[in-house]
Amino acid sequence: MSKRAPFDKIELQLVRVLHTLLSEGSVSRAAVQLQTSQPAISAQLRRLRELIGDPLLVRSGHGMVPTAVALQLREPAAALLHHADTLFGARAEGLAFDAASSRLTFRIAASDYLDPLFLPELVVRLREAAPEVTLEILPLSGDFDYRRALARGEVDLVVGNWLAPPGELHLGRLLSDEIVCLVAADHPAARSPRTWTAERYLASAHVAPTPLSAGTPGVIDDYLATQGMTRPIAVRSPGFGLIPPMVARSRLVLTTGRLFCSRYLDTLPVRIVRCPVEFPPLTYYQLWHDLSHRSAAGVWLRGQVRETAKRLAGRGV
Repeated sequence: MSKRAPFDKIELQLVRVLHTLLSEGSVSRAAVQLQTSQPAISAQLRRLRELIGDPLLVRSGHGMVPTAVALQLREPAAALLHHADTLFGARAEGLAFDAASSRLTFRIAASDYLDPLFLPELVVRLREAAPEVTLEILPLSGDFDYRRALARGEVDLVVGNWLAPPGELHLGRLLSDEIVCLVAADHPAARSPRTWTAERYLASAHVAPTPLSAGTPGVIDDYLATQGMTRPIAVRSPGFGLIPPMVARSRLVLTTGRLFCSRYLDTLPVRIVRCPVEFPPLTYYQLWHDLSHRSAAGVWLRGQVRETAKRLAGRGV
């Protein structure tokens, strides 16, 4: 009986507090996320420390960091919450999300390659609908393991494009876009479009973003490889927003969606030209994990992202 005593003292809310504390690394941020007070979270942290026999969070500089034991508990806690959501999801789906008064923190991993206006438009939309909500935008790069972050509840949503999105995640298609080339106004491809052949395209100097997954070439080069083609990448850029000014003053070629490229035609001496290699449409998705699939807040957030992308697509060239 004595061995069961600690287990009998644990309720689901305590597990949720544990997972939130480990994800936030802060009592104050956990209190905001769970819409409760800091003293209440501190009291539950003391209970967790007694039950687990570990400090869980310790001071480091101006913040707190999880202990080795705490890091081992994060995924089991996430899994337990997921299974509880599966058990009681029918009722959870009926709960409404009060955007106007919510003080939740949403975390979205995204890049600016969909459209340079996408993230600013999304921020404006969220601020208008949910003024007390906090939005954290994380860079979607090769150094960021977005699949692990989603599985651990560290991010709520990932926005990007993939030839084949990960099968273990839920996905929502946002839009499809034609793949084109962005070049300087005086580039040979812009001056003499008829001479812009696949051979010349493949021999040109290209600029490309850093791939989303380490060790992979990226969506464009992945597809070229399936066709037995390669292209020389002269410049790798950590962000799409840096690339158009590079293109405008060089002979570099950017290959990406028309929607992104069209935003720079009025501000930079650049031109859009057809891509002489035929690519399938570039499809953008939002991805999320089972952890937030039935969450009323998650459903609301995904709706805001979907409507933002739809609005931008409707204004595209």
